[in-house]
Amino acid sequence: MPDTGAPWNIPYVAGTDLVSDWPTDSLALANAIDAGLDAAYVGIGTNVVQAVKTNTFTLNSSTFADVTGLSVAITPTTNTAKVLILVQLTGIVGATNNIGFQIVRDSTAIGIADAAGNRTRATISAYSAATEAYNAAAIFLDSPATTSATTYKVQMLCGASVTIGINSDDADLALRPRSIQTLTAIEVAA
Repeated sequence: MPDTGAPWNIPYVAGTDLVSDWPTDSLALANAIDAGLDAAYVGIGTNVVQAVKTNTFTLNSSTFADVTGLSVAITPTTNTAKVLILVQLTGIVGATNNIGFQIVRDSTAIGIADAAGNRTRATISAYSAATEAYNAAAIFLDSPATTSATTYKVQMLCGASVTIGINSDDADLALRPRSIQTLTAIEVAA
């Protein structure tokens, strides 16, 4: 069989259309694949919102309260779309204690543990000795079932004073870094 001269040395078979229209057929195929992927994955990575908290926040509350600056609003493109929520937090407590965080959609806590006696239901929990740093992170795939603007926020509670965004004793030293806190919402097609 003769060599077609195509980059991959694909043989030409008489009476077929195997390579006779190369590269036109290849481009059409690539465009069709691209269009199919776009249609199959509408919303992935195209509808993303993020809150980045760059300052500190201190709270002393045994009931959940909003973390100022960690709230986002996203409008899903379909009512079957899911929303991937990513949360990253770090900080310290003033006295050895447990810390609880929850994700809230509008006014409803989501992604929380089952009820168990007097234990507080939370999305994330952490424990820290006094002035020792803790890290907390959550990933939750929500199904808001709406095309209306939907607000997600982070709430926290602790039996002692808790501060996010600082490390250790927060002394004014180069090795006492401060950190950002983030809340990200990404629409994911159903």
